[in-house]
Amino acid sequence: MTSSDPTQAQARRGPPSPPGSGAPAESPAWATTRDERVLPPHTMLLGGIGGDSHSVGLAILRQALQTAGYRVHYLGIQNRLEAFFRAAPFCSAVLISNMDGHASHYLREFPELIAQHRARREHAPLWYLGGNIHVHGSASQVREILSMGFARVFPSFVDVETVLQLLENDLSGRAPASLHLVGAEIFPQPAHHPGQVVTDARVALTCFHEERLGVLEQWKTGHEAKDLVDNARFLREQPSFSRAQALVSTGERPLLLQPRAGIALLEGQLEMFRRFKRQGLRVLSYQVDSLTRQGDYAGAAEGLRASQNAGASTLNGLPVVNYGVGPLRRVISTIGVPLQTRHSARDPRLLAEISYASGVTSFEGGAIGYNIPYYRDYPLEDAIHAWQHVDRLTGLYHEEFGIVLDRELFGPLTATLIPPCLALVATLVEAVLAIQQGVKCVSLGYAEQGNRAQDIAAMRTLRQMAHEMAHHLGYRDVQINTVFHQYMAAFPGSHARAEALIEHSATTAALAGATRIITKTPVEALRIPSVEDNLRGIALATRGVAAAAGVSPDEPRIAREVSMLRAEVDDLLDSLLRCGGGSFTRGVVEAFRCGYLDVPFSPSVHNRGLVATARDVDGAVRFLNAGNLQLRREVREFHRDRMQDRMHAEGLSFEKQGYLLVERDVMRIPRNQFDHWPLA
Repeated sequence: MTSSDPTQAQARRGPPSPPGSGAPAESPAWATTRDERVLPPHTMLLGGIGGDSHSVGLAILRQALQTAGYRVHYLGIQNRLEAFFRAAPFCSAVLISNMDGHASHYLREFPELIAQHRARREHAPLWYLGGNIHVHGSASQVREILSMGFARVFPSFVDVETVLQLLENDLSGRAPASLHLVGAEIFPQPAHHPGQVVTDARVALTCFHEERLGVLEQWKTGHEAKDLVDNARFLREQPSFSRAQALVSTGERPLLLQPRAGIALLEGQLEMFRRFKRQGLRVLSYQVDSLTRQGDYAGAAEGLRASQNAGASTLNGLPVVNYGVGPLRRVISTIGVPLQTRHSARDPRLLAEISYASGVTSFEGGAIGYNIPYYRDYPLEDAIHAWQHVDRLTGLYHEEFGIVLDRELFGPLTATLIPPCLALVATLVEAVLAIQQGVKCVSLGYAEQGNRAQDIAAMRTLRQMAHEMAHHLGYRDVQINTVFHQYMAAFPGSHARAEALIEHSATTAALAGATRIITKTPVEALRIPSVEDNLRGIALATRGVAAAAGVSPDEPRIAREVSMLRAEVDDLLDSLLRCGGGSFTRGVVEAFRCGYLDVPFSPSVHNRGLVATARDVDGAVRFLNAGNLQLRREVREFHRDRMQDRMHAEGLSFEKQGYLLVERDVMRIPRNQFDHWPLA
């Protein structure tokens, strides 16, 4: 739910509810007065719609609603509109989140469904929508959605307290919905099914090529990528992502800055690239739209047509698969800068095939990082199988044609209060899986958490342990790079604080020896960034990198963090390999099943969700509850002591009020409740 100003939220209120949508004419006995009877709680229906994978805000709002006394039926993320309408008659309010800017696409059947709902004279709940509902933050889009029958639309950040107050006001005088017939048929659980059989072995070429034929048939542009010889001929002539990073590692060039930016129209994307190149950027990337990420190529085609008709992007990224090889080859031939594809696709195989065939020399993602934080029900075996195809394809270009392609492993996970040890284990394991399939260049991602010593320790440990693991497994010819993601959780609403965060974040990245920085913009809390916003972020990051020369990091504190972090990573990797019988692939599946790996705020049913995290008094992320993680006693005691110190400082009970600390820490940055960045 989003809007930063309660008065703005009031202004976004919809028309009065239609006749018959309030309490029935003859109210139940408990709907008299609060003094006479104890009212049953209102029931809230909460969930995300479409392919949007954001779950942290939903998790916080769910906890806040329950703490406020509401009954909450939580659908999780990635629901269809029909799922909300099935349960709506049994709820007082329906709260829908959408953060990818495609609300109009996901809600296109809302007018018809709400009309059917009212025709049946069913209980009519209040409907709310919040998030980044349109890629351009359009006021007309807000008015359109309100006219459909939504009570309120929150088109930008709003704090939880404001949402609770508005709900209380809106529901005042309304009887709670009937509590009958709320069961499994209304709130179905995701179906669990056995996944693919996966092993650590390199995929046999016969199996790879057989599967590849089916992958290329997923969309009509797939056939354009079929000829590997022709693809290699074109790729060999393109600027190399791995080469650009190697020049940084050898000290010949400064670290790389890379913005995330993608729009639907190819000419607009090309002009964006031209402006970034003029700014001095040496690597660039396609940011793929969310419909493509879901594999909804038909929906992406519809969005592309709408963008072309409107003369402006209505998608939140570039539909790479829909354009196909020919048009994208013209882009890189024109721009002459190494390109990467960034996405979070559920099935990345066709996207990788077309990306490489069109001259892209780096492809991002992995079976953990682009699954557990993003998808509700995606068996890890299936994810591993899909990414083994991508990695085998990547390795094959080197094996048969001598072309080194970069594979970036996305390390941020859910990006919110992630203890570095969990991020590092996920990235290291994905790197091993990629290297096993023949990949010769890996880039290991890590998302800044906000304590400089902890973040520097994480980056140094990530690089060192990756080298150690690769050498131990017999892979000594693999290029290893590190990628520093500027703070990925909810950003400050204050423009000045956002700018300071970006600048000082870049200083941390430089001090940590990062190969590359994924940059942010000062408007992250407000809208989907424009080209100008990205250019401002790049300028701030450039200034921050230069400032690192005059900063001396706290090496004793960093050393202590490194020592603790290595112990944690060793424990987690040991437990993964034990439960996998020495296999990394089976270990990943079994570790998540047992809770030996467990990602905070994950929406996945394949994640146990027992781990809770918060910041210590110095702003470092620690375990509030380590769940089933197989950490040695000394490590658990360290985290408990640090959390007890923080709880005492906040005047909270360690046993009963931990959730309050989590909420404070998640909301601390967007509420601008910090004095400086980094926090320590």
